[in-house]
Amino acid sequence: MKEIVLDTETTGLSVESGHRIVEIGCIELDDQILTSNRFHCYLNPQRKVSEEAFKVHGYSDEFLSDKKKFHEIADDFIEFIGNKKLIIHNAKFDLSHLNNELKILGKKPILMEQVIDTLDIAREKFPGSQISLDALCKKFRIDNSKRKLHTALIDCELLSKVYVNLIDQKEPMLNFSEKKDGINSNVNSKIDFCKNIIQPTDSELKEHQIFLKKSLKKNYF
Repeated sequence: MKEIVLDTETTGLSVESGHRIVEIGCIELDDQILTSNRFHCYLNPQRKVSEEAFKVHGYSDEFLSDKKKFHEIADDFIEFIGNKKLIIHNAKFDLSHLNNELKILGKKPILMEQVIDTLDIAREKFPGSQISLDALCKKFRIDNSKRKLHTALIDCELLSKVYVNLIDQKEPMLNFSEKKDGINSNVNSKIDFCKNIIQPTDSELKEHQIFLKKSLKKNYF
C-alpha cells in the first residue's frame, strides 16, 4: 500500500490572516518502506514571511522571491498525492493551508478522510505526554540532529520513521524518568523481548535424567 508523508512550511499560522505556503515536502512509502519518489518545492507566497515563521524555518522573503507560485505546481502536486493516504503530523494545520491554496485556484479540497494524523495516534498512545515531532523522535530514539530548523523534507523523513513506530510499536516502551532507589535516571529505553532458545546436548540430557531419578528417590521413596 502506497502512502504519502507530507509537510508544509508557511508564512505564519493562520490562513484567516492571509498566510500562505512557502514549502511543500512529500515522500512516498510503499508498505511502510521509503521509495525514491518525492515531491518538493519552495514557493513564492506573494506576501511577507512573519518574524515568528522565519525563526521556525529560516526562509527569507529574498530567498523565496524567485521561487514558483502555487498555481505553477498545483497540478503536479495533485497528481503526486493522487488518492493515496496522506501521513501528516497535526493535519489540521497543513490541510487548512493546502486547501486555502486549492480554493484560490478553484480546485477540490483535500478531505480529512484521506489523511492519517500522527498527532492523533500519538495522543491516543501516550496520553499526557509530549507528542511534538521532536518529542516522538526522542521517545523512539530517532536521530533528529539534522533538524536545526523546520524544513519540509527533513520533517517528512523523521515523520516517516515516527509513523512506522507509532503503528507497529514493539512493546514495552519504557521511559525511565522517575527516581528509582534514590537514583534519578533520564534514560529513554526501548526494550524488545525475545526468546533465546538453547538446545541441550545429548550428554546434558542424560545427566539431567540421572539428576531427576536421584531427586525422585530422595523425595518420594
